[in-house]
Amino acid sequence: MIPLILNRLAQSVFVMLAVAIIAFSLFRFVGDPIAQMVGQETSIEDQERLREELGLNDAVPVQFARFVKNMVTGHFGFSYRTRQPIGELIKSRLPATIELAFVSLVISLLVGIPAGIYTAIHPDRKTSSALLLVTLIGVSLPTFVIGISLIYLFGAQLAWLPTFGRGDTVQLGWWKSNFFTLDGWRSLILPALTLGLYQLTLTMRLVRSEMQEVLRSDYLNFAIARGLSWRSIYYRHALKNTLVPVVTIIGLQFGGIIAFAIVTESVFQWPGLGLLFLESIQFVDIPVMSVYLILIALLFVIVNLIVDLLYIVIDPRIRVAGTTGS
Repeated sequence: MIPLILNRLAQSVFVMLAVAIIAFSLFRFVGDPIAQMVGQETSIEDQERLREELGLNDAVPVQFARFVKNMVTGHFGFSYRTRQPIGELIKSRLPATIELAFVSLVISLLVGIPAGIYTAIHPDRKTSSALLLVTLIGVSLPTFVIGISLIYLFGAQLAWLPTFGRGDTVQLGWWKSNFFTLDGWRSLILPALTLGLYQLTLTMRLVRSEMQEVLRSDYLNFAIARGLSWRSIYYRHALKNTLVPVVTIIGLQFGGIIAFAIVTESVFQWPGLGLLFLESIQFVDIPVMSVYLILIALLFVIVNLIVDLLYIVIDPRIRVAGTTGS
């Protein structure tokens, strides 16, 4: 198990270095950062002085080494647009995105897994056909169309739920939470449904296909021949062996929800990392864009490592294979 973890950590380091090169390249090819930081009235001498202070006259390898060092130590620099420390910007926007992603993932799991089990066990029922039709629509429609449709129905027509912003929040240290106010939950419902619908359909279809494949396996036919109860066959044997690929998708889903919440946050003006990234693109705020890329890559690396460890817990065969290989 230890060699497996060390191998994954080594791979993670190479992945992060590759992402760091891409993020660093933004500084070199997107535009001149000095031209974005100063006005037209700034003299050439002042521009050169600022360039020297920022180390932009150093050799490219020196700049890249300094960039990696700053990322590792948490010195993210300052935003060109707001002149605020990027760490403070990330800290202020992170709770909104984390809570939105968490609620979206919970919705997708609470509905997707039971629906996948039901459609796998009862494939010929009309309810299963209706669920598959709904999930097909959910996969086909773009996220912004789903969001605008929910806004029109529940916000404009029925006036049940707010259509933008976070609503009332509670400050817990540096963390600003929606979870402790009714208005915060009302503001969270529509964006969470919009973001979670695609993940829900993916989870349901994956659980359904994997469980149907497991139900056709020889060892389950033997269990049926032995006279085991259907409940034991479905939920003790079939579902347990379905979990390995499902855990992979669930882990990547959480990272994907955070990384690709940009559209949802834009539609609902949800003040999270996705909206911050869109604003940084609009104003060519390269430092914020670079830090966002690094953080999202780090998130996926951590999630993949956790998924690998969960593999070992769920499927002992992987632990045995890893021990044998080492």
